[in-house]
Amino acid sequence: MLGENHSLRNEFPDHIDTITSLISSNADFAEIMKKYDALDKQIRVLELRDSPIADASFHELKQQRVEMKDALYHQITLAEQG
Repeated sequence: MLGENHSLRNEFPDHIDTITSLISSNADFAEIMKKYDALDKQIRVLELRDSPIADASFHELKQQRVEMKDALYHQITLAEQG
């Protein structure tokens, strides 16, 4: 779906407490999440404008978002395991 919000809070609503805790206690997590949110916003804007960039470049942005989301989710699950 074009323009869909892929923020961590939208993607992982069952983990909002852990996400909030990590943002305040883990500077690395907070920085990656900030970059992830900015990238997600950039992708949504491009999607709504019919992606006025090369397909390969657009695919690369989406791949970066997936990799960042995976890394952030890994940190969330580690935090929840204690």
